[in-house]
Amino acid sequence: MNWVKPLGGIGEHAATPVDPAQLDATDLQLLLLLSRDARISQRSLARELGMSAPAVADRIARLHRQGVIEGYGVRLNWSALGYPTIAYLTVTAGQGFEQGLIMTRLAELPEVEEVMIVTGGVDMLVRVRVRDHTHLRELLIDKVWQIEGIQRTETSLSVAEMKPKNTTSELLADMIRRVEP
Repeated sequence: MNWVKPLGGIGEHAATPVDPAQLDATDLQLLLLLSRDARISQRSLARELGMSAPAVADRIARLHRQGVIEGYGVRLNWSALGYPTIAYLTVTAGQGFEQGLIMTRLAELPEVEEVMIVTGGVDMLVRVRVRDHTHLRELLIDKVWQIEGIQRTETSLSVAEMKPKNTTSELLADMIRRVEP
């Protein structure tokens, strides 16, 4: 009899613990400025920080090497693109199925924005974005419920969404206050 480890496949999806990077107030201020506008020029950053553009470039390169800056992106207005509906699925895996495999299959679906293994009465929380209730129904019936190992799902529709102020900026500003004398 083969024993399946239910959480056997999640290690490749879990964040690897790393030692925090040693950052000074200038590094944090640089990150704060970039979090507010990732398209800001190095020349503008240098002017804001009172340093040379090459010094700013060196700091940015170091922050990349240290894994502090992972990349840059764009925030899309999905409603303007025809995908206004957000739904959250709670997923319960069947006994004897590896959650990592289910997680991988869910993450392959284009409508899925995020898949998380969670503690509590369910195994996973999945955020999906769809055009409308018909699209959601098709996603559930034709894709999600066809994934081997999913025993049960519950669906919650988002009826309102509030974008918090830039939490990244607030956290960085707090870090700067704690570092500066």
